[in-house]
Amino acid sequence: MTSTHEQGERNGRERPEPSEQPEQGGGSGKSRQAASFGAAAGAYERGRPPYPPEAAAWLVPDAARTVVDLGAGTGKLTRALRAPGRELVAVEPSAGMREEFARVLPGVRVLDGTAEAIPLPDASADAVVCAQAWHWVDPARAVPEAARVLRPGGRLALVWNSRDESVPWVAELGRILRDHAAAPAEDRQADRVGAPFGPVERRDFRWRHPVSADGIVDMVTSRSYVITLAPAVRARLLDRVRALLAAERPAAMPYVTECHRAHR
Repeated sequence: MTSTHEQGERNGRERPEPSEQPEQGGGSGKSRQAASFGAAAGAYERGRPPYPPEAAAWLVPDAARTVVDLGAGTGKLTRALRAPGRELVAVEPSAGMREEFARVLPGVRVLDGTAEAIPLPDASADAVVCAQAWHWVDPARAVPEAARVLRPGGRLALVWNSRDESVPWVAELGRILRDHAAAPAEDRQADRVGAPFGPVERRDFRWRHPVSADGIVDMVTSRSYVITLAPAVRARLLDRVRALLAAERPAAMPYVTECHRAHR
């Protein structure tokens, strides 16, 4: 990561990144995308960005001893949450993602579960975090389930990495994706957590992730709405992406990490 800085903000919205993590309830199109993730776990691990340490520190307090990572995927956020004396527990519904998670983070417990059914006892965690996935959950069930697992005073933290399309070549990449792939509409639901949590705070962190052209292609191919394209359409999309990268020769991808937190 290079040149990380933050932009303070409360209850605002950046341009949504197309939905990314497995759906935990809803329509058939999303269900098909949800089923696609396990097969793309390797590309997900290679191409998806990490999270800046400043964002992780803002999301989870230093004093948190037990932290639950919901929809943990391959552990991109989990790695940023490691701290001396802290226990991390990952919860992930996709078997393929859990397998990749166990490969890259063999020392962290990873459990089969969802935001609506967390396989942990009452009052067993100091923080529950959810990266790139809260827009998939049913908040009527996920909010009370997170509250059940948290100790009094615990924190619910939600985070998304979005490509920074204020950069012209990144905006062009987004246009190419939208030309070929019907990304699902996204409601991040972060501003409507509600009781028993207090007000939701927001802060954004702008940063650049060093990445090769091949890494950007992996990032694109790990998107659910790209995985589920017809092979010929996906090939045309990737040809255009590679042509853009050959012309621009980027050495890093600019991101905005959108963070939300609320206390129980």
